[in-house]
Amino acid sequence: MATDAVRVVLRLTARPDTINALKAVLLKLTAQSRKETGCTGYEVLQNKADAADFTLFEAWTSESALDAHLTTPHVQQAFSQGIPLLAGPPDRRQYRVIG
Repeated sequence: MATDAVRVVLRLTARPDTINALKAVLLKLTAQSRKETGCTGYEVLQNKADAADFTLFEAWTSESALDAHLTTPHVQQAFSQGIPLLAGPPDRRQYRVIG
């Protein structure tokens, strides 16, 4: 059964010299995002074999909850602080829950 729920998978690769800085930005973002209305899950994962490889998994009740999240000050701050720490562009994929 389809729902309005939305999932986001965001893959990020830090430059070798910015791994710890990016990790700090992501952990702060995660803590703040989990408090938002409509957030049903928010995890940051770090690859055990490659410390520069991070994956964020986000679960939102709806597209509107996700849209509101993207406009929050903490997301804007994470973008401004995190993007310069990356080795390449982020890989962001958005999914709808179908079952």
